[in-house]
Amino acid sequence: MQSKSDTGSRGYLVSIVMVAVLGGLLFGYDTAVISGADKGLQAFFLGASDFRYTDFMHGFTSSSALIGCIIGSALSGLFATRFGRKRSLVFAGICFFLSALGSMFPESMLLPEGKPSFTLLVAFNFYRILGGIGVGMASAICPMYIGEVAPSEIRGMLVSWNQFAIIFGQLVVYFVNFLILGSHTNPVIMQIGQGFSEVVAGSDPWIIATGWRYMFGSEMVPAGLFTILIFFVPETPRYLVMVGRDDVALRVLSRINGNTKAASILHDIKNTVQARTERLFSYGFMCVFIGIMLSVFQQAIGINAVLYYAPRIFGDMGMENPMVQTVVMGVVNILFTLIAVFTVERFGRKPLLITGSVGMAIGAFGVALTFGNASLSVVTMLSIMVYSASFMFSWGPICWVYIAEIFPNTIRGAAVSVAVAFQWIFNFIVSSTFVPMFNMHLTQGDHFGHWFTYGLYGIICVVAALFVWRIVPETKGKTLEEISMYWKRKS
Repeated sequence: MQSKSDTGSRGYLVSIVMVAVLGGLLFGYDTAVISGADKGLQAFFLGASDFRYTDFMHGFTSSSALIGCIIGSALSGLFATRFGRKRSLVFAGICFFLSALGSMFPESMLLPEGKPSFTLLVAFNFYRILGGIGVGMASAICPMYIGEVAPSEIRGMLVSWNQFAIIFGQLVVYFVNFLILGSHTNPVIMQIGQGFSEVVAGSDPWIIATGWRYMFGSEMVPAGLFTILIFFVPETPRYLVMVGRDDVALRVLSRINGNTKAASILHDIKNTVQARTERLFSYGFMCVFIGIMLSVFQQAIGINAVLYYAPRIFGDMGMENPMVQTVVMGVVNILFTLIAVFTVERFGRKPLLITGSVGMAIGAFGVALTFGNASLSVVTMLSIMVYSASFMFSWGPICWVYIAEIFPNTIRGAAVSVAVAFQWIFNFIVSSTFVPMFNMHLTQGDHFGHWFTYGLYGIICVVAALFVWRIVPETKGKTLEEISMYWKRKS
């Protein structure tokens, strides 16, 4: 019988991975919290007396966190390399907490409480951007952290839990917002001109003054828990070796893998790490290019347009209660994410990505061909479900798996930050272009925009499948050091 010192502690591994996974939950929580607070926040600032709150301003305010996401992901490489993965996650947690607190009380004892003004709007957007910086950092560093501590044989499964946490975080905040709303109702916002809106008389004053604050503030609970728990997890062995702390790295590796295997892993790490950092393209152009394109395709296939605007889509389809379909889709997304978690190490990364791309293409083309036909509305809804579910067992988790493991140790921090920054940039592009494309018309009342948009996403899904098939290497079962040597031989 082998002792624990020879086999390592799977319980210890799971415990530190679950802490990192909390960062994924916060990622999902922060990006989705605006869905419940949106109308209350808009109504609040529509009451400002020193400026006119336009629809454009509200659009910027609703998406301002994405600016922070781009900044945070771009900075993640610098932080992860200079300060380590653990300290960077602590910083992200602090950003989450301060953002939640500041978004709840943007007055911060400096401005009149409860009085909307342009200065208060600037302060609110500052806090949302700060939260976005936390999201951007966590989105890059959490899968990196998990990938660097996980044994090669289960690395894909453990990184996939990060995507599950993102989707679960979105569902959690939907229910939290629902509970906060309680018996109250969202204000009715009526458009009164091109780019201008007003609050309909009789709208619930509690939501306008207070409700949205509680929704943003609720994030302080998971953010505080994450920040505290991160202090109790170790730094990753790969980073420790890069900064010359081999003894500490060996202790961490031993607790996870056992003494004998730990020594072998440490030897392999040292053989592939000659310096703390190397130039981004030290291992050739293709290494970085593939990572960037995986991130680009994850967003360009259009999934966030569906996730962000699901109620609008189902409403345009004529569904009586769009929120019911949205919740059903959320449950389906959770279930299909679990498929990836439990099959990624059996089937590999490439087969799941290719299968998911084909499934998404079928779903997208199904929407494009049936949207607007009342007799085929069930087919349209099922096509959207197929599209979303296919993403959840493929591009959703597997892209993060690849980003966490495909780059060599000495460029991982910088390469991951570049790849994830591209991901957030294309998230913004897709999110901001969806509604204008969706609403395009060739003639009055036609559904051209709906057909064009989903047809375009379907074509991109086909291109993504071909890209993975022909260019992306399989990394199943390979250690991070074996992947590093692969790129060394290719360069």
